[in-house]
Amino acid sequence: MTAWTAFRGRLWSGPLLALLAGLAAALAHPPFGVLPGLLGYAGLLWLLDDAHAERPLRSAFWRGWLAGVGYFGLGTWWIGEAFLVDAANQGWMAPFAVAAMAAGLALFWGLAGLVYRLVRPAGVWRVLTFAGALAALEWTRGHILTGFPWNLPGETWRAGSWPSQAAALVGAYGLTWITVAIAAAPAVWREGRAGKIALGAAAAGLAALYGYGAVALSAPEATGRPITVRIVQADIQQEAKWDAARFSQIVQSYVTLTSKSYGGKPADIVIWPEGALPAAINDYLAPGTWVRQAIVDSLRPGQLLLIGGYRYEGPVDRPTYYNSLIALRRAGSDLELIGVYDKHRLVPFGEYLPAEGLLTAVGFKSLAHLGDGFATGPRPAPLRLTPSLTVQPLICYESLFPGLAKRDRAVEVLINISNDAWFGVTSGPLQHLNLASYRAIESAKPILRATPTGVSAVIDARGRVAPGARLDLGQSGVIDAAIPEMGKTTPFDDLGDIPLLGLLLISAVASARLRAGNSYSSIARL
Repeated sequence: MTAWTAFRGRLWSGPLLALLAGLAAALAHPPFGVLPGLLGYAGLLWLLDDAHAERPLRSAFWRGWLAGVGYFGLGTWWIGEAFLVDAANQGWMAPFAVAAMAAGLALFWGLAGLVYRLVRPAGVWRVLTFAGALAALEWTRGHILTGFPWNLPGETWRAGSWPSQAAALVGAYGLTWITVAIAAAPAVWREGRAGKIALGAAAAGLAALYGYGAVALSAPEATGRPITVRIVQADIQQEAKWDAARFSQIVQSYVTLTSKSYGGKPADIVIWPEGALPAAINDYLAPGTWVRQAIVDSLRPGQLLLIGGYRYEGPVDRPTYYNSLIALRRAGSDLELIGVYDKHRLVPFGEYLPAEGLLTAVGFKSLAHLGDGFATGPRPAPLRLTPSLTVQPLICYESLFPGLAKRDRAVEVLINISNDAWFGVTSGPLQHLNLASYRAIESAKPILRATPTGVSAVIDARGRVAPGARLDLGQSGVIDAAIPEMGKTTPFDDLGDIPLLGLLLISAVASARLRAGNSYSSIARL
């Protein structure tokens, strides 16, 4: 065997296969939906077990990291689109941003591989060790530096499908443990009778996922509430908002869609997306402005309007900016402020700069053309829009976080406004719709979702888009619908991450027994 042949064999059996395993797992997510790609987790487990004996820790981290690069590279490539909005100044950063995002997020998968090899479990039930290590590091990814829980493995299943309903029991992080444990089991199927039993247990788990979801979705659907909503999607591209000459045209697009009659009863609530108008809320809603009057004229008396945008407080020379949702009501011939919600969970490097002092000192802030960013709002709290309707706003990125908004029995609806126009016609907005829909499943509360360019939708309490209540990428129009009823309180809503801790405890117990050298027969007697 030549040196080249040996090198090529090592490349194929290690790094390249790890990269392909991550790509396969990413392909299982919507909008691709190639569910056999879940076998990528089995491939990664096999690669970790096959890590070179002379340097197992380094190999385990390297293979886990490469799988993560494939997974996050395909799952987050769309962020490069945001840099092309101002291509003259920021376009050069797009490939570096995509590469840095994938490489940074992949560190969590590398650490999961390292943890797995540190434990060094033996026996077929090491699958549970692997699931525990990856689920624990995915939870960490969702919390460190405000977190970025994009495309958790548990959210592979299309929201509203049978398997996705298990999120009501254990949340998206718990469903990550279950999904990885099931998907990784084929890695041990050839290990005698124990391997076949492990594979059978995984098949039973998969059947249970589908069975539970089928039962949950077979329950009678609740009838719509008497409260109606109009979601406005004007299809204004992000680059158009940089053109001051188009400001009046943008305003006219929103007020026209708001006031347009389709022959039915006017909606009780109108929702505009995050960043609907490219100006400060304080400025365009100041008394006497033509924009304020145009908005008043577009609303019926008593009608509510929710608008997403930025606002400022404090001294003129040093204002503090917030990314906000404001609730207004037309009262007579003017607007009445009902409430304000300020975004709590900000996007690192997008809405705020971590370690700002250091990165400013080294010139990163000016090089990347980053402004002063937004201030953090208080922890998410509900808004009471009417005596009979209390809602929980979630602005854009906040809809990724399981359990971010604490349980409040008074809340009946989640309002998710987002500015996905930054990401154009890519997989990003489609993935965001799927991920946000998991918050409906976890809380048993419907979601009203408004975006400038898609995808806007009304989502029921089981994560399904209501019939006829969706505006896709590139569509301009409105969604008129009754607000779906909320479901019963879910175990996840009551318990939060306690079910996840229970699953991680199972992994820990299994790891301890396996590491002690117990055979399958010993485990079977538990």
